Amino acid sequence: MKRRGAIAGFGAMAVLGHLPGWLAQPEVQIAAICDPAAERRHHAFRILKGVRIYDNLDLMLDGERPDFVDIASPPAFHAAAARAALEADAHVLVEKPLCLSLDELESLIELARSRSRVLMCVHNWKHAPAYRKAFEIIESGRLGKLQEIKLERLRTAPAGDQGTGGRWRRDPALGGGILIDHGWHACYLAQWLTGGAAPRLVAARLAGEDGNGAEEIADLELTCAEGRRASIHLSWRAATRRTAASIRGERAILEIEGDAVRLIENHGARHDLPISDAPDDSYHAAWFSAVAREFQAAVEAGGGSIMMTNQSEARSTLAIISQARVAARS
Repeated sequence: MKRRGAIAGFGAMAVLGHLPGWLAQPEVQIAAICDPAAERRHHAFRILKGVRIYDNLDLMLDGERPDFVDIASPPAFHAAAARAALEADAHVLVEKPLCLSLDELESLIELARSRSRVLMCVHNWKHAPAYRKAFEIIESGRLGKLQEIKLERLRTAPAGDQGTGGRWRRDPALGGGILIDHGWHACYLAQWLTGGAAPRLVAARLAGEDGNGAEEIADLELTCAEGRRASIHLSWRAATRRTAASIRGERAILEIEGDAVRLIENHGARHDLPISDAPDDSYHAAWFSAVAREFQAAVEAGGGSIMMTNQSEARSTLAIISQARVAARS
């Protein structure tokens, strides 16, 4: 029997990223969609047949009793929606960020534990082919002892800036700002690539606040275990779109530019490492499909190491962001 799921929040990320990922899972049936916005409910009616559409999360949970809920609403609503779903005995997968405060996070983790439910966050960049290749190269020892990681995300504006789906990104009351939007991904990637431990020290500079007070530029410096360093540069004010990384070890440097990966050894030899990936369209349905499989595996395992690792990443990522805001003010 297929596992019945529901999607709460049906904006562009849910439509173009999450939904195709779920439809690629033969053991899953998306039975219901919930969104308070009429235009998004109408869109769900148009593109989905045999799926019930709701405007109220509690009514959906009561009427459907789904096995799991995928939460893809704006960040400020994540904690309340996750709590409601867990209290309805559903497993929960949350689009990043999992929530906006460490107290909320610990409360949700405890609730999930008490009800034996899986609670996870969408860390889809760990399934990007370029970064999976980077992780494999680091683990193989080809770089030697890891020393420094630099991650860069340049955008000319927030995703969805011209439509209703992206407006939360410019509203701090809804969880907006580049530090939550792109910073969440960069922080868990930095930890994953440097060995998984939370950083010991965080320094930050935030700038470029728009009229709503949402930061548009962020620079973070993380001091990690064994003297490893990670620097993160994020901007919505760049002249061009760019996603890049540089990973330096004692013996070689790994460079990532979009979906191209190159290994440069200290003696000068260069190796282009082939990967295949769809164009960078901000939604990454194939990456979410991998997240969906990981989530389903955690449900089958009753949580286990898959969920524990994900929750640990979410906890330390939220701590980094909180520390970065404090550091930037001081």
